[in-house]
Amino acid sequence: MSDKIKVGISMGDPNGVGIEIILKIFEDKRIFDFFTPVIFSPIKLLNKQKAHFKLTTNLFSLNNQGKPHLAQLNVVNIKDADEQLVFGQPSKAAGAMALESLRKATQALKNNEVDVLVTAPINKETIQSDDFSFPGHTSYLAQELEGNSLMFMVSENLKVALLTDHIPIKDIVAKVSEELLKEKLKQLQTSLQRDFGINRPKIGVLGINPHTGDKGVIGEEDDTIIRPVIEKLFADGNLIYGPFAADSFFGNQSHSQFDGILAIYHDQGLIPFKTLTFGEGINFTAGLNKVRTSPDHGTAFEIAGKGMADIGSFRAAIFMARKIFSHRKEAKV
Repeated sequence: MSDKIKVGISMGDPNGVGIEIILKIFEDKRIFDFFTPVIFSPIKLLNKQKAHFKLTTNLFSLNNQGKPHLAQLNVVNIKDADEQLVFGQPSKAAGAMALESLRKATQALKNNEVDVLVTAPINKETIQSDDFSFPGHTSYLAQELEGNSLMFMVSENLKVALLTDHIPIKDIVAKVSEELLKEKLKQLQTSLQRDFGINRPKIGVLGINPHTGDKGVIGEEDDTIIRPVIEKLFADGNLIYGPFAADSFFGNQSHSQFDGILAIYHDQGLIPFKTLTFGEGINFTAGLNKVRTSPDHGTAFEIAGKGMADIGSFRAAIFMARKIFSHRKEAKV
C-alpha cells in the first residue's frame, strides 16, 4: 500500500467537531506521505477555526484548473453562511453548508477527481431540505452512486454489518424477509472478500428476538425466516452461522470467531461495536462502486469549540478508506 491517494473530505456540520478534527489531522506533516487531501469548505471558515484552535495546518486554495498541493490540505471553496455560526448550536445555515460540502465532494468522487470519500458528521435534522430527505449519509450515497449500499461498521478486529439501518424500531420486523437477508449476506460476504482480502469469510448472524425466539415462545421470525436462509446458504458451501442470541454474543467473545457479523437492526449492532471499538471504529458504506468511510461518532455539539475532540476515529476512517481502495485496486474491481 505504498501508493498515495487523493482523499475527498466533506466538512460535516461546521458547528460540530468535524473541522477541528480535520485540521488537527493534517497538522501532522507525516500524513501527506499517504494522502493528497481535498476538503470542500469555505476557506474563510477553515482559517477562522484554525485560528480559534491555534493550529498551524497549511491550507492550499484549489481552483478548478489547479493541481492539488501534495503536502498541504487542499480546499475547494464553497459558499460561506450568511449568518454567524455558533459552536454547538444547530442551525439551518450550518446544515445547508454541510449539504453543499457533501454534494460537491460526492460529485468529485463520481468524476474520479478524488479516489475515496471521507465524510465528517452531519446533523441529521438541520441538513434536511428539498435536496436531502434522507436519514443519513448511507441513503444519500446509495442514490448518488452505483450499487446497493450496506451499512458496515468496521475496525481492524471487529466488523458488523446491518440488515436494517436507520429505521424506527417499530418497523424492523416488517422489513425482515428472506430476500433482504440473502441480499445483505451476499453483500457482506462480497465486501469481506474484495474490500478486506478475506478469501472465505466466516459470518455470524444475530437473531431478531430475545434468545432467538426460544423456539417460538418469544417470536417466530428466527425459526421461520432467519434460520432457514442460513441453513440453505451453509448447505451451498458458505461459512454462515446462526442465528445467535444477541444478548450474550459479544459478552462471551463469540464475535472473535467470525470475520464479519450481520446484526438485524441498528442498535443491536452499533451498541456493542461502539463499546468495544470507540475511538477506532469507522462507518463504511459497502456495496457501492466507490469507497466512502466516516468516523463512528456524531457532531459532538457538547464539546464543539472546546478543543477537546479526539482525532482517532476520523484518522482511522481515512486510513481504512485507503486500505479498502488498495484491496479493490489489487482485485481490479
